[in-house]
Amino acid sequence: MRSTLARVDGAAQPAATTGWRSVLEDYYELTKPRIIALLLITTLAAMAMAARGVPPLWLTLWTLLGGALSAGSAGAFNCVWDRDIDRLMTRTRLRPVARGAISPRDALAFATTAQIAGFALLYVLVNPLAACLSLAGNVYYVVVYTMWLKRVTPLNIVIGGAAGAVPPLVGWAAVTGHLGSPAFALFAVIFLWTPPHFWALSLMTNVDYDKAGIPMLPNVKGIPRTKREIMVYSLVLVAVSLAFFPLHVLGPCYGGCALLLGGVFLWDAWKIGGDPTKHASRVLFKYSLLYLALMCVAMVADRVIRLPHAL
Repeated sequence: MRSTLARVDGAAQPAATTGWRSVLEDYYELTKPRIIALLLITTLAAMAMAARGVPPLWLTLWTLLGGALSAGSAGAFNCVWDRDIDRLMTRTRLRPVARGAISPRDALAFATTAQIAGFALLYVLVNPLAACLSLAGNVYYVVVYTMWLKRVTPLNIVIGGAAGAVPPLVGWAAVTGHLGSPAFALFAVIFLWTPPHFWALSLMTNVDYDKAGIPMLPNVKGIPRTKREIMVYSLVLVAVSLAFFPLHVLGPCYGGCALLLGGVFLWDAWKIGGDPTKHASRVLFKYSLLYLALMCVAMVADRVIRLPHAL
């Protein structure tokens, strides 16, 4: 998160290293490791929910490794496809392909190898359903979001958000071999969380997006409209997250946490509307990451302490 905000502020600098260490760091950054960490947190949360506790160690390791390879592949493909617009934006101009540290050909070879390895690992050592779900999420992110939606519609984040919500399904399938309602609940939370999270970021970087010609909501519909949409989606997010308790998808431990965490989310979203600066957007962006992590913890805790019941 700090690295993301540093890049937004233009404070980030390329690593001052040379030789093989520099090459490794460039390939590491090519995978978008901060995004991978967030995806693996949601994957692990779903696995713990499905196992009602700590899932088998070997299964956890293979699932997370396969997921990391797949997500890293998607990030690398994105860096190759978006290298032209990445060079124009402060937040992305130091990405390895954009600044010429890694050639597009080498980045494509790396991305392809990582995806093949991730799929094979999940298919052989976890199960075919988890492997196919991970591949589907990767294809959706690369083809539907990166190659199509991102440059043509301000709804890119809304529709494309489904890709980032797939990891919980992978995690649940890895443990159970099928899909269950708690996994879809976490999928829904992440899907609805994505627009206000990224629109808060876009309010801080709207000048960059405009310069690159990316139709993010602030540039197409204006900042006031974006702030209203953040509030609307935040309301829907909190309402849907709370609905899982009366629908008996999740229990009272989760319900109480969702109410508290959601209340803070709505407060931060509401404050954006009255703030002519970017401070409130920064606050919501930072809290949204904490919100998602704590919601995962709440879901896991709820599943662990509840009495067994039919899914």
